[in-house]
Amino acid sequence: MQYEMIREIFNKCANNQMRDVFVEEIETDDPKRYVEEYLEGKADEIEVNALKNGDVIVDVNVSGLRQRFSFTPID
Repeated sequence: MQYEMIREIFNKCANNQMRDVFVEEIETDDPKRYVEEYLEGKADEIEVNALKNGDVIVDVNVSGLRQRFSFTPID
């Protein structure tokens, strides 16, 4: 399945609300496994939420740094 993947890396600085955002098109049958392989097994925590509209949100913690991978199916 093809997805538009948005990767957000949240800033740890208290007074900086900005985050790094990367967008790319990917192909996978399992967004969680894709994230695990993408991060080379470095994720300390992984939480997956499948939404009714088909989107899949994968929140991860890598060495105290929060990241979110949002997968939106491409028709």
